[in-house]
Amino acid sequence: MDNRTLNDQEIVRRQKMEELRAKGIDPFGHAFKRTATSKSLKDAYGKYSKEELSEMNVKAALAGRIMAKRSKGKTGFMHIQDRYGQFQIYCRSDSVSELDFELFKKADLGDIIGIEGVLIRTDMGELTLKADRYIHLCKALRPLPEKFHGLQDKEEARRRRYVDLIVNEEARRIAFMRPRIIRTFQKFFDGKGFVEVETPILQPILGGANARPFVTHHNALDMDFYLRIATELPLKRLIVGGMEAVYEIGRLFRNEGMDATHNPEFTSIEAYLAYSDMEGMMDLVEECFRFLCDEIIEKRVFEYQGHLLDFDKPFKRIHMVDAIQEQTGINFFEVATLEEALKLAREYDIEVEKHQKTYGHIVNLFFEKFVEQTLIQPTFIYGHPIEISPLAKKSDDPRFTERFELFINKKEYANAFSELNDPIDQYERFINQLKEKELGNEEATEMDYDYIEALEYGLPPTGGLGIGVDRTVMLLTQADSIRDVLLFPHMRHTKR
Repeated sequence: MDNRTLNDQEIVRRQKMEELRAKGIDPFGHAFKRTATSKSLKDAYGKYSKEELSEMNVKAALAGRIMAKRSKGKTGFMHIQDRYGQFQIYCRSDSVSELDFELFKKADLGDIIGIEGVLIRTDMGELTLKADRYIHLCKALRPLPEKFHGLQDKEEARRRRYVDLIVNEEARRIAFMRPRIIRTFQKFFDGKGFVEVETPILQPILGGANARPFVTHHNALDMDFYLRIATELPLKRLIVGGMEAVYEIGRLFRNEGMDATHNPEFTSIEAYLAYSDMEGMMDLVEECFRFLCDEIIEKRVFEYQGHLLDFDKPFKRIHMVDAIQEQTGINFFEVATLEEALKLAREYDIEVEKHQKTYGHIVNLFFEKFVEQTLIQPTFIYGHPIEISPLAKKSDDPRFTERFELFINKKEYANAFSELNDPIDQYERFINQLKEKELGNEEATEMDYDYIEALEYGLPPTGGLGIGVDRTVMLLTQADSIRDVLLFPHMRHTKR
């Protein structure tokens, strides 16, 4: 099974494994009934003095991984770690059996054990479980990383998350906070009357966003499918069906680059509300982020990546064209022709690819180059060009749409719009996307005839939004990389 060269510690641990077997003890143990955790003991008994605990005679059974150990003669201490943290164990040769004390003395850091005993407070004041029984539960055949250095290589820590979680308190904090944040999203939308639903991950047509997909093949149907890049179109079909307020928290898959805020599979929440619009979605998103701040970190003003962010003030709302004008002085409302737009792009050293030679794409390129990096405080940028918003309703100026993105600290956190519910217009937008695909835009969407048919039955005026869950977790946990808020981020293989 294992053809690598073992180091000295690994050899010794395997010898100890065989010694356990020789004593009739399974090195990899059996079930153990806990009556307490490190947290429950600290919460319930942390206030009591040494004398009070002695009178109370509190019995407990605790289990965890040995993280520290010291012994001298016939006594010893160790710290074991469960999901909540560490707890001190005190072991004396006259309080446990001879075999139990031998097991205690020969145990290695990383071994998993069970302790049955009585709660005491030591002379140093630490709440401690004094062992009556020592139960071996699992032999660790590999040593833990050295205490003060741990997994210093961040890439290695992400690659071997199971070790990172053992030795890194920050990794454990984020791992447990992420599901809390997701539950808080659910609490918010449930409280607003939305219904949580599930839609297919395998989709026969590429749609709902502009992104490169992963493609797979279903043998029984003999059909190619895409791993979904968005949940948008199935969710809007449910609005057509009369569900009126729906949301989904789910994994999306985009076959694109990776960096501190991008992973090929990621989590988003999308929500759709009948009889609402872009303005309604702005209000909903702003309220949602304040709710998250209140519930998770209990403050609305906090520092993140060197910037003091204020979620208490009303979020700034500014049209994309006005934001560009603030930074460059160019008023794209007054740019009347494609030729003028292309001339401006050349003057400002903006590279325009073949499929981007439209007024709207050039406006967006100006925004990306000159505006995005200036957006620190929570800001709604609205009025995206129609060319980059194939599913959004047109504005009064038909070159733009009723769409917004929320930017925080230079990054997009949410995308929303008044949903396009005109099936004729939607059909034409899909046709234009197919033309872009022919010109080399690998992120263009495909024609979805079934979705057009759904719109023909009538989609009420609807507001829709999507929020990046991973980036929101990064924000609320103070993480700098998306790989630190994913338990198993995608990584390149390394030689072992």
